Amino acid sequence: MGWIEFIAAFAAFFLTHAIPVRPPVKPWLVARLGARGFIVAYSLLSLGVLIWLLRAAGRAPYLPLWDWAEWQVTAAMTLMLPACLILALALGRPNPFSFGGPAAGFDPARPGMVRVIRHPLLIVLALWAGAHTLANGDLAHVLVFGSFALFALLGGSILDRRRQREMGAEWHRLWQKTRSASARPLSRRLFDPAMSRGQMALRLGAGLLLYGALLGLHPYVIGVAILG
Repeated sequence: MGWIEFIAAFAAFFLTHAIPVRPPVKPWLVARLGARGFIVAYSLLSLGVLIWLLRAAGRAPYLPLWDWAEWQVTAAMTLMLPACLILALALGRPNPFSFGGPAAGFDPARPGMVRVIRHPLLIVLALWAGAHTLANGDLAHVLVFGSFALFALLGGSILDRRRQREMGAEWHRLWQKTRSASARPLSRRLFDPAMSRGQMALRLGAGLLLYGALLGLHPYVIGVAILG
């Protein structure tokens, strides 16, 4: 039954991410929920199915692919810290090249993190998936997190092609201007220079709070204790 639930959860995760964003379905949902309502509903649905998938992977028959060692958990916790900070710094910031933020308001002369990391949310996904693949090492979890890691590695090229089709020559013009901003100091390239120190502190603090929440809530949400 463990494998049946795991396969069902995997299929549900794929379908709930693919169907609501299809052209015939998304306009119908947006018309009834509104744009913001659709985003909230889609996010809650995705999070719920993801939690089910991770719990189903934990209940699947345990088939180890490599031996477990304590350093793997330490390495995973280390990788999750920059993942949380990048997420906090990038989420909602203007980025015409990727998802996670609006295209409007982007200034290629002051691109911030986008100059160094064109797809920051995919980097976050890769760090998260890679950390959890390393820390688990059994077949079910490697299938889950390995799939996410593979998507993160291939997703940048897929998004680049999609955006280039949508934006045409504007994509190349914006990217050339963005790359030309590389003479700025590293700290100003990584962190949006248009952001005040207070805004920067709030975002970094939010990233640290998220990191702490993930560690503290992990046993209650996922069923696996990290600390201790």
